[in-house]
Amino acid sequence: MQVTFRDFDPFNCWFWLRFPNVPGQGERQYLEETFNCWYFLGRLGGFNAENLQVHEEGADVSWMTYDNDEAETSLLAVMHNMGEFEYQNEWARVWLDLGTSDGVGLDVLINSLRCLDRDLLQIEELQVGGLNDEWPVEESEDRFFEN
Repeated sequence: MQVTFRDFDPFNCWFWLRFPNVPGQGERQYLEETFNCWYFLGRLGGFNAENLQVHEEGADVSWMTYDNDEAETSLLAVMHNMGEFEYQNEWARVWLDLGTSDGVGLDVLINSLRCLDRDLLQIEELQVGGLNDEWPVEESEDRFFEN
């Protein structure tokens, strides 16, 4: 799976996925559930690089002391919104408002999609951000205000 980043606006971000063949209903379900789960964690503030205490501790977290005060003082990092998946031939797209979530969230998504590509659904390309000349976006679409 090739990963490319284009113009990136976290508050108005398109994710474009290209497949070698038109994905079937089961494959679409795997893809959509991957994004839905990822978005749900982001909506709950799970991708907050300011509070990665366990990660920063290292490999051995036995008897680690978790600092609740540090966790409480970190800024919120929540995703705000996600549109519906759309499909056109070998392409899929979905719009997200990533809010104040950190880049760690994008890493988690890419890692998850790499596993999905390896095990269940071949993905040739993931494009993060930007637009696709072959599939124009209507600026007046309601997806920008969905909950």
